[in-house]
Amino acid sequence: MPRRGLILQTRTHWLLLGLALLCSLILFLYLLECAPQTDGNASLPGIVGENYGKEYYQALLQEQEEHYQTRATSLKRQIAQLKQELQEMSEKMRSLQERKNVGANGIGYQGNKEQAPSDLLEFLHSQIDKAEVSIGAKLPSEYGVIPFESFTLMKVFQLEMGLTRHPEEKPVRKDKRDELVEVIEAGLEVINNPDEDDEQEDEDGPLGEKLVFNENDFIEGYYRTERDKGTLYELFFKKADLTEYRHVTLFRPFGPLMKVKSEMIDITRSIINIIVPLAERTEAFAQFMQNFSESNFHNYTLVSLNEEFNRGRGLNVGARAWDKGEVLMFFCDVDIYFSAEFLNSCRLNAEPGKKVFYPVVFSLYNPAIVYANLDVPPPVEQQLVHKKDSGFWRDFGFGMTCQYRSDFLTIGGFDMEVKGWGGEDVHLYRKYLHGDLIVIRTPVPGLFHLWHEKRCADELTPEQYRMCIQSKAMNEASHSHLGMLVFREEIETHLHKQAYRTNSESVG
Repeated sequence: MPRRGLILQTRTHWLLLGLALLCSLILFLYLLECAPQTDGNASLPGIVGENYGKEYYQALLQEQEEHYQTRATSLKRQIAQLKQELQEMSEKMRSLQERKNVGANGIGYQGNKEQAPSDLLEFLHSQIDKAEVSIGAKLPSEYGVIPFESFTLMKVFQLEMGLTRHPEEKPVRKDKRDELVEVIEAGLEVINNPDEDDEQEDEDGPLGEKLVFNENDFIEGYYRTERDKGTLYELFFKKADLTEYRHVTLFRPFGPLMKVKSEMIDITRSIINIIVPLAERTEAFAQFMQNFSESNFHNYTLVSLNEEFNRGRGLNVGARAWDKGEVLMFFCDVDIYFSAEFLNSCRLNAEPGKKVFYPVVFSLYNPAIVYANLDVPPPVEQQLVHKKDSGFWRDFGFGMTCQYRSDFLTIGGFDMEVKGWGGEDVHLYRKYLHGDLIVIRTPVPGLFHLWHEKRCADELTPEQYRMCIQSKAMNEASHSHLGMLVFREEIETHLHKQAYRTNSESVG
């Protein structure tokens, strides 16, 4: 790519030099034509031997002067026209060079004729270098993490809900819809018209035609905004009859979208070890294994420990029990329901020595409260919906994670000093935040935490007990449902008064 730019620059220099020489030649001819005669033997025009008066020669000089003025004006006009053409050619060459640079590093807007100057492009690239795009940023704690929001072609899954926003919604605001549509179209442009430096191979369709991706091949995407740098987009595309995914990374540094990279990912041979620590909870384990079997997974190994339950200890043992080299691990709990699509997301968003995946689980509320109007709550499969009154994004939990075994061992695994419930997952999460790996933190639609009654043991430390009670309170019901329970007596009193008033009016 730099060599092609050098050749283009050399051609531009030779073109400018040629145009300058042409202008000089025209100016030289003009001077020769306008110069007076220097031959001393030259006679005045006219017929030899005839006498001409003064008026004749004055008229002749006037005619010649007008002729030369007309010729000079014509030459000046031609020179001005050549200068204008030279300037236009220089601007076109500079525009082509800038467009080439933008095409190699960014995605311009269709119909935008003005290209960013070189100093602006340098600034935009510096924003990418400063943002957490290619390497993880060292953060002091989990509170410094900027989470991703995930989206599909029709829905956005957002963490910052508030009381009026929903965990899953169609983007209502036009600017948000237009933004996501533009990003998907830009990703398709990168895939369908790859550059030489893109990490993907040209593929042909079933009939030998060029393989073209469209918006229906978009699987999922993630985005997050660093308010002082810009917005990062991670996009994944896949055709139904192909095994490989296309991954495109884009960045918007508060300006035009810039392509960071494009690559092909084959996850067909990526094995996942699902590690589940368990103490008692046999009924929950039976439900988990039923879901596990329905997903066509049958290979499992039971590692038993005759000691006091310690979640971090159990996960450490499970991670080290694998002796066949590198493998992707999913640390899971027995009350988690996950889909096969989630496992694909796990494979796509973890990379050894590069990225660890910390999905945000959608935690379901107590079905006895959510479905209080029904005699019996519906089956578990029908409860798996992203509704405001059915559950919430468990953004304070870090127990579900996908990471490679080598990264887990390099960072030192779990802290064995943490006993009982909670805390060990936060310690591991903070270790990654203090390192160089990129932490992908985002809500994932295919991962659910099933409700179960929580018991906070007396032997927990005050900090652990507070965390346990807080988790227990948030797991019960939505804000509105809890409000209805709190004000249940007032509601019943109101209904009683309304019924009494209606009966009185009917009797009267």
